[in-house]
Amino acid sequence: MSLSGLDLNLVLSLRALLEERNVTRAGQRVGLSQPAMSAALARLRRHFGDELLSRVGGQYELTALGRALLDRTATACDLLERVFSSRAEFAAGSEEHEFTLLASDYAVTVFGAALARAVHAEAPGVRLRFQRTPPGITEGTETVLSTADGLLMPHGVISGFPSVELFSDRWVFLVAEDNDEVGERLTMADLARLPWVVYQRVYDAPAARQLSMLGVAPRIEVSADSFHVLPFLVVGTRRIALVQRRLADLMSGVAAVRVMDPPYEVVPLQEAMWWHPVHTHDAAHIWLRETAARVGAELSGSTPGQLSAGE
Repeated sequence: MSLSGLDLNLVLSLRALLEERNVTRAGQRVGLSQPAMSAALARLRRHFGDELLSRVGGQYELTALGRALLDRTATACDLLERVFSSRAEFAAGSEEHEFTLLASDYAVTVFGAALARAVHAEAPGVRLRFQRTPPGITEGTETVLSTADGLLMPHGVISGFPSVELFSDRWVFLVAEDNDEVGERLTMADLARLPWVVYQRVYDAPAARQLSMLGVAPRIEVSADSFHVLPFLVVGTRRIALVQRRLADLMSGVAAVRVMDPPYEVVPLQEAMWWHPVHTHDAAHIWLRETAARVGAELSGSTPGQLSAGE
């Protein structure tokens, strides 16, 4: 299907119809009269060869295809908005703009706070919106990236998209201060014997793969959708947790835990900002990632990261 043969205004009508499930409300949403929206629905039905909305009793319900198109249409509209909001120049000091970044609570705490300070100092009219990374990031990476300006995530989870290096970190273990089953040093036997509390998403996948290669299968007792709560789920228990050193340092003294080095040569953690290729040549986005690279370099005490070969 060639885009040249499509009326892209129908994309907006389709999204409104699928989300509102009411012709009149959908028309009001996009500025069309009820007859004009009815005509748009008729064109969409002919195009897809499907009713999309079927009347059940006194209301409309989505057909199977309509349900499948619901999320796809929203993603397409978001991407189109980002395409047509691109600009050739960006004057950071005087612009009004908002960037959306997907990130874990760890990335927001360790890096996002520093980035927000830099943005406030250099571009007071620019807003940052941090949103939690969705669980399906590895299955639908392109779709997820199309809904945001960037994704803060370390290497080893996704690939094939442009990225800029931010900062490095390393994994450490947490054990309760009163856990007398662990001596001054953590052992491989401890890792196999003690129960674990873990972050339940894919963020620590490289570290988990390394443990598997070493023959350690963590006995997971508790999982949580936040790195911040892991220390508190360790306190007063026999559990151990794998967290990032920078976060452990920031939370020092907040929870009664000991920070311990792994009993093996751990895979380093290299944080990066990833984005959809549609943003690559946008002036505002170029400013964002240059600022992010500089903040990350200051955090690591190194020179700013270079764009990866994926760009």
